[in-house]
Order: sequence, then structure tokens, then C-alpha cells
Amino acid sequence: MNPLIRFFRTKIYTAVFLMVFILLVGVVGYRLISGYSWVDAIYMTVITMTTVGFGEVVPLDQGSKIFTIILILGSVLIMGYALSIITEYILSKNNIEELKYRRMQKQIDSFKNHVVICGYGRNGKQAAKKLLAHNKEFVVIDKNREMEERLQLDEVPYVIGNANEDEVLLQAGINRASSFISALPDDADNLFVVLSTRQINKNINIISRASHESSYDKLKFAGANNVILPDKIGGDHMASLVVVPGLMEFLDNLSIVGKSDINVEEVAVEKLFSSGELKTIKDLDLRKKTGCTIIGYKDEKGDYTVNPEAELLLVPNSKIIVLGRPEQIESLNSQYNIK
Repeated sequence: MNPLIRFFRTKIYTAVFLMVFILLVGVVGYRLISGYSWVDAIYMTVITMTTVGFGEVVPLDQGSKIFTIILILGSVLIMGYALSIITEYILSKNNIEELKYRRMQKQIDSFKNHVVICGYGRNGKQAAKKLLAHNKEFVVIDKNREMEERLQLDEVPYVIGNANEDEVLLQAGINRASSFISALPDDADNLFVVLSTRQINKNINIISRASHESSYDKLKFAGANNVILPDKIGGDHMASLVVVPGLMEFLDNLSIVGKSDINVEEVAVEKLFSSGELKTIKDLDLRKKTGCTIIGYKDEKGDYTVNPEAELLLVPNSKIIVLGRPEQIESLNSQYNIK
């Protein structure tokens, strides 16, 4: 629960308790001091607390008058307190959302080397789910105000606005981000957003969705590092399940979030040994130390080698792709202090 709502709820409960308390004091007081019936005691207490100015049921004696004075003063204080709480709550209600946005923006401003996801449709939500499973910081941009409730339910940081505007991209921290995923349904929107993002951050890794193959080269030219065609991938995947079903089932298990006994990790070679020396895959001996198997190598130019030889020299700015069970990956990260 929002702390501000909790704060007001506590004060409202206190005000209600005090009002009920003073009402009971008045009823019991008039019953015992003035000898009124229960109905007359309630009537006198209510008109005294509300100060409506009606006359007494019966003339008050000296003791009843003193009690009435005390009751009026107490009622004025308590009613004034209750009205101030209600007024403050009404005036502050509109500020609760603003305070929530400020708190979330402060969280976004603290992010560095995070991921920005543009669009929270099917593809964007799936990307967010994957990043969340890997404890990767990310921010979602979506221009549809109707999407805000879903974003709040998923408890992800977000910015509501049009990603075509540089101010919105900067609000999401695009200048500090390491990666940008453009998952908008329209290729023209993706093209414009990719172009704007590349102009703001020259070094960011941009992955864009494309609905049509004709948009592939345009998005690459605009600055996207990778362009994904969901329909093409989906069709290829379904056909592969017919041609090589066993292999595809194995590959699917590698990408399952939170349920797989297998995992794949990409690790920079600088995290495995000092940059002042060069080692081979055999020298690392990761299989013996952690149980992980090196299944791929990405050199400093970005070229991949599948199932690299043991004598392959690991040069600076290159990466290895390791395969292992979650506990083996955890052992690797623990031994080499990889976060």
C-alpha cells in the first residue's frame, strides 16, 4: 500500500474513533448528570456536537451546563480535526499519483546500463518477463494511458509518453542505457524511434521488431544492431518442430524462464582472467572447475564460432558462450565474481 494512503487511513481512523468517543461521553454524561432518557441524551449530544442551535429538551441545571460547555469545546476540537483530515485528504488525493510518479522517476534516474523497452504489447511484455527473470534493470515506454494499469500490476518501472519525442526517451534514461528494444507494432514507428535512439546514444545496442521483411534493411540502416521478424521466426519455428522436433524441444528448454534445468550464459573473457595475459579455452578448464561447457565463441569483431577448439586463443573484447545447469552457471558466476 502507498505510504501516503496508509498515513491518511491511520489519521481518518483516529478521527472516527474520537468522534465516536465524544458521542458516547455525551450520551452517558447527559444520562447520568441530567437524568435524560437514552433518546433525549442522544438528541442533546448530537445537537451539541453539531452546534445546530436547537433548544434543550428540559432546562439544564448548573452541572449539566458545565458538562455541556466541556462537550461543546471537545466536540469543536474533534470535529475540526476530522474536517481538516478530510480536507487534507481531498486536496492531497490528486498528489498521490504525482508522488508515485516522482518516486518511480527517481528509481529510473538511478539506473545505468539498463534496458529500455518501447511498447508493452505481446513482444514487449515477453521481453520484460525475460529481463525480469534475469534480474536485469529495465524501463518500459508506452504511449497508451490504458496500458498503465497493466504496467502497475506487473510492477515494472515505466514512462507514459510517445517514444518519438526525445524528451520521453531521455526520461527513460536512454542516454545511460546499454540496450534498447523497439517492440512497436508499426514499422514506421520503429524506424523513427530507432533513428532517434541512435542519435542520442551512439553506443547503445538496438534490437527492433519488424512486421515486414522490406523494413529489415531500413531499420538496419537507421541504426538497429538486430532486427527481429516475429512472424518469420514463428513460421520457421513451427516448421522446425516438424523437421527436427527433438532438437527444437531442446533449444526451447534453453530459453524457458525459471523452469529449465539447462541454461546458457555469455561471458566476457576479461571477467575470467587478467587482460594482461592470454589464455586458451583449454587453459580455462571451465568444465572441471564449474561443470559448464563452452559451446561458442564470439571474437572482437563479432564473428561467432560454434563448438570452438580447445586451443583457441581468447583475445581481449571477445566472449564465450557456456552451457550448463543453473547450479553450474551459479558456480561459474561465483568463482569469477560475475554479476
